[in-house]
Amino acid sequence: MRPPAKRATVKQARRLRQSAPATERALCRLLRDRRLEGIKFRRQFPIGPFVVDFVCLRHRLVVEADGPFHDAVRDSQRDAWLVSQGFRVLRFPNGAINGPHDWRVIAQVSRAAGRPFNGDI
Repeated sequence: MRPPAKRATVKQARRLRQSAPATERALCRLLRDRRLEGIKFRRQFPIGPFVVDFVCLRHRLVVEADGPFHDAVRDSQRDAWLVSQGFRVLRFPNGAINGPHDWRVIAQVSRAAGRPFNGDI
């Protein structure tokens, strides 16, 4: 059982779910409803003091869509904290998610979860 998130973090997660950027919505379409090899992802999920874009709790896998407003220093500190909590973190730039080769993103997520990607979404 995970520790309860702070109330402010939960409110922030709700606000982020309602105002997701286009790239994040595109990634959500690929990951939602267990479409990827049956892996369940939660969107804008609070973990400790942070809200992650997507997380699969079973595989302890965090997937982040890095838009133009990400701070590399802050992201590396956040990633280090998540790794210290036992999570693996995958970050993808907008171009990889929205580009013609978005299947590469899905294949990488699938491999990180220990599932071979069969090409079906």
